Amino acid sequence: MSDDGGSLALLLLGPGGGIALYWALYRYYRNTDKSHAFERETKIDAKPVTGSDLKVGTNNGTRDSRIAGDNVSAYRRRVARVGNDSG
Repeated sequence: MSDDGGSLALLLLGPGGGIALYWALYRYYRNTDKSHAFERETKIDAKPVTGSDLKVGTNNGTRDSRIAGDNVSAYRRRVARVGNDSG
């Protein structure tokens, strides 16, 4: 009869060990006790949106292929150094 008890313990050791290993790996990789609660700890106060929807003109590409006053050909004026007032 003692041999029956040893066999039963050995049979229960397999599933019990598997469950223990699964739980240990789950706890190790999930870190649920060590992770922070993002929604609670990172509160951001929203501010009202600023700006306006004032329409200043249109540029229909079929009529005007360029924007009036562009500086595409004026390289020196486009890449002026910061603080350089000479145009």
